[in-house]
Amino acid sequence: MSPRIRGLLAFRAWLKARPQAADALFALGLLLVGLPQLFLEELPTGADYDHFRDPDVWSGLLVVVVTMSLTWRQRHPLPVLAFIIGGELVMAVAGYPPSVPDVVAFLIAVYSVAAHRGLAQSALGGLAGFVYFLVYLILLPVPTSLPVVVTDCALVVGVWVLGRNLRLRRAYFAELEDRAARLERARGTDARAARIEERSRIARELHDVVAHHVSVMTVQAGAARRIIDRDAGSAREAMSTIEEVGRTALSEMRRIVGVLRTDRDAEQAGRELAPQPGLGDLGELLDHVRETGLSVQLWIEGEARSPSPGVDVAAFRLIQEALTNTLKHAGPQARAWVRLYYGDRDLTVEIEDDGRGTATFMADSDDNPGHGLVGMYERVALYGGELRIGPRVGGGFGVRARFPLEA
Repeated sequence: MSPRIRGLLAFRAWLKARPQAADALFALGLLLVGLPQLFLEELPTGADYDHFRDPDVWSGLLVVVVTMSLTWRQRHPLPVLAFIIGGELVMAVAGYPPSVPDVVAFLIAVYSVAAHRGLAQSALGGLAGFVYFLVYLILLPVPTSLPVVVTDCALVVGVWVLGRNLRLRRAYFAELEDRAARLERARGTDARAARIEERSRIARELHDVVAHHVSVMTVQAGAARRIIDRDAGSAREAMSTIEEVGRTALSEMRRIVGVLRTDRDAEQAGRELAPQPGLGDLGELLDHVRETGLSVQLWIEGEARSPSPGVDVAAFRLIQEALTNTLKHAGPQARAWVRLYYGDRDLTVEIEDDGRGTATFMADSDDNPGHGLVGMYERVALYGGELRIGPRVGGGFGVRARFPLEA
């Protein structure tokens, strides 16, 4: 790009940022074109033109003042139109003939009222300008034919319509830009909400995986430590369970965190994005829990049906979290029961134990609820279910949740 074109573009940007300066330069250009014509062009001879005075310094000064008022046409269009009409009336009373600068300034003032003000003010300004122009043509001492009057009045109306259309067009484009900005903000808000929801889901999944498997590993490690001297075989079996559970935990963590990666190949993605566990994996979960020494029994009532995938995962994670809490707080001699009730439209899940850790569990939850209880409530509420958590009649603790089969 040449320096001249760059300079022109920079000057254009400067004028666009300073509309008042651009209007002042336009008025100066109009005067440079019109003033020489005003003083150099001679008036036609004849009795009709004897009423006009020859242009002089005062007429030139009036034309300059009227034309330069266009500098404020965008900020104060109605006052500028009134000022121009008043200036032209003064020149008409003084007997000066109309000139190109003041006529063009009047038309631009009518256009500015229509282009920069609402319908009420623009209609008022347009009507005032039209009436003034029509009366001025009729009272002009020069004979004017009807077609000329109609044509000149149509010019005033056309200028006003042009300004009004441009204002409506600007308003339309402004509305489109505002709508696009609102949609962009809404899209950003939705994206942030989706990220927050996804982070919360991942945090719940990680908590469920880590809490359950680490609890199993802790219990097995404690049991192995106590019996390693007198029963080395059982201690080795406990160590094997710890190893297996640790590998399972790492595998599940890799699968959960794998959804955050973007640069994995198809084979790796297939391994990391394996299906989430569901009620079909409940037997394996209970076997892991039983290996810790906790006695767990399972009852299934009603006609077993496959719930929706989300409910399937949520019910499994709820049972996993409840049994993890039982391992933590119920004590070494506790027993646990898991019941599944399949109704016509819903699935009820109950996890109860007869342990002595109710007070400890509730106290810990009040002080620092963490992800456990919060995750339970969020999972159940997410699929339109109901959850009740509290002490069990006769001792122990109970968790009861009801899920709609189709969430």
